[in-house]
Amino acid sequence: MAEVVGVKFKNTAKTYYFAPIKEVKDYPEKAGVVVETAKGLEYGTIVFGVKTVEDESITHPLKPIVRLATEEDERRVKENSEKIPDAMEKAREKIAELSLDMKLIGAEYSFDGKKLTFYFSAEERVDFRELVKQLAAHFKLRIELRQVGIRDETKILGGIAPCGRTCCCAGAMNDFAKVSIKMAKNQGLHLNPSKISGLCGRLMCCLEYENDYYEKACKSFQRIGGKVKTPDGEGVVVSNNMLKMICKVKIEKPDGSEIYKDFDVKDIEFQRKNCDNCKNDSDDTDDISSLSDSEE
Repeated sequence: MAEVVGVKFKNTAKTYYFAPIKEVKDYPEKAGVVVETAKGLEYGTIVFGVKTVEDESITHPLKPIVRLATEEDERRVKENSEKIPDAMEKAREKIAELSLDMKLIGAEYSFDGKKLTFYFSAEERVDFRELVKQLAAHFKLRIELRQVGIRDETKILGGIAPCGRTCCCAGAMNDFAKVSIKMAKNQGLHLNPSKISGLCGRLMCCLEYENDYYEKACKSFQRIGGKVKTPDGEGVVVSNNMLKMICKVKIEKPDGSEIYKDFDVKDIEFQRKNCDNCKNDSDDTDDISSLSDSEE
């Protein structure tokens, strides 16, 4: 068991563990701290105070908390933040002058103000060596450029998802989850790219949240259009409700009339023990561009 303090950096959702200072007993939530990281000293905010966690959940040795943030530390962080818009504007000017095919996404100063990092996205590999030279000459700082993927771009920029809430990657997720078209099929969603994709154009991260449940539940259902035996006779499956575990069945009466009735999955029989949503294990991808016109 080890004592840790939870700290997060900037606007990320991921919480990192740091070793507390023995002399300090109180770590107020959202208070600023200066911690030692692989990048050097960094400023973060406290997510939770001292608590005990299992040794298996941490990586030893824990980096220490150097100190609770002072007024000078807070002032420095504020000044670094205020300089970012001007840095972004200057970088955009240099990118345009050099005719580089890249999209500038964000920038950040290191805590000590000695390094300036720019984040960008690009369709192809970009030779930005000249850009780095010109930016270093202008800012008189160490310059670093990092190319990020389309999902990372959305995580950095943030935005409002189709559900009306902040994008999961920007506001709630520690790391990107693996998402596939099969997850959408498991949940019986209409495979329309505009309905199941996020702002990044990839499958929505939230498809993974309840996938374990749907993956198990869909195995108890017959595919839509499949034949089943019910207490009221044989029929054809019209729809499946995997939350209520209810199957809607169309039953044709001897007089030619048809009735639609809901049945608990426990009360129906069918030979094929899995629905169409579960049968295809090859849809293990988050690339929705492969969807056919019929699926759209």
